Amino acid sequence: MPGPLEGVVIVDLSRVVAGPQATMALADLGARVIKVEQPGTGDETRGWGPPFAGGDQVSTYYLSINRNKESITLDLKSDEGRGTLARLVRHADVLVENFRPGVLDRLGFPVERLRELNAGLIVLSITGFGHDGPEGGRPGYDAIMQGEAGIMSVTGPPGTPSKVGLSIADILAAGNGVAGVLAALYERSRTGRGTVVRTSLLASVVGAHMFQGTRWTVARDVPVSVGNDHPSIAPYGTFRCEDGQLQIGVANQNLWRRFAPIVGLDPGDPRYATIPDRAAHRAELTADIEKVLAGDTRDAWLARFDEAGVPAGAIRSIDEVYEREQTRSQGLVIEVDHPQLGPIELPGPPLRFDGAPPRGHTAPPLLGEHTDAILAWLDEKELDEKERGE
Repeated sequence: MPGPLEGVVIVDLSRVVAGPQATMALADLGARVIKVEQPGTGDETRGWGPPFAGGDQVSTYYLSINRNKESITLDLKSDEGRGTLARLVRHADVLVENFRPGVLDRLGFPVERLRELNAGLIVLSITGFGHDGPEGGRPGYDAIMQGEAGIMSVTGPPGTPSKVGLSIADILAAGNGVAGVLAALYERSRTGRGTVVRTSLLASVVGAHMFQGTRWTVARDVPVSVGNDHPSIAPYGTFRCEDGQLQIGVANQNLWRRFAPIVGLDPGDPRYATIPDRAAHRAELTADIEKVLAGDTRDAWLARFDEAGVPAGAIRSIDEVYEREQTRSQGLVIEVDHPQLGPIELPGPPLRFDGAPPRGHTAPPLLGEHTDAILAWLDEKELDEKERGE
């Protein structure tokens, strides 16, 4: 089924994670995404593994961020490749790139040239540290940026800076890029003009600091890692029970009054009466709670908390998450037919629209799989323009 971005054509020069994640989200919304790749090698993530799948060693990493796209191979260092890219730009609505600053200029496509080719073109540029400033030219993969932008300093056990277990800086940058593209498309509908949207991994992580940022900017308090505990609220974190661990979030006084009796505590106990009191006596409170939780199973406690309306959850492994009925009920697992692997399941898109049936999805493309079809489409577009005298 068509999506809300049906008819929007995106030329995707990006690779690795941030750009491809952004263009996949736009493809999920119905845009046509043409992924431009280097002949012979393509996107670096095609070679990232293990794990690989099938006899042809298909990268599961690549499969995770490239559904619903087409692939064309172009050597952008050749006159022919640059000529085809110029043709694509003329017929595109959006161009996405995550080169280091200056690379697109050196390829012969500075912003001025792109505007000459297509005044309505929207350009999304994602960099590591930003496109300007004293460090604008630095390269920055996700793991580098998690350190540079402060996530690691507030993640993990106390005194042990830790990386988030997925490419969170890239994913945040992709989400900001998508928001920028959608805003620019709306603006173009009023003005007829395209624009350049810029974001970076640095900007996206700092923009997500939330209360950890204002702890410093307003209160001059430097946040540190506190493990799974919340730095301001208790009980809010991980707690051991008979057969595993739970996440419990008691974020206000109403929840505390519901939660405390379940674990045998007096809500009015002066040690724990208010949020600041509980935070001040966190270790003692945790010990009191875990004494009681040790007497029953994870599922039994989750049922009790659910009945009382207290937010709580299990700490699940990835395989548990994908096999859960709730996950599948939300369309978060999709099946596609891969030309080499056959039917495979992939993580699904996070958005749904009321009244719209689930749309079909296509497998991440093989390298250059659609080159001939895309070139034929360009020929047809240009023939139509010639016949109309444009």
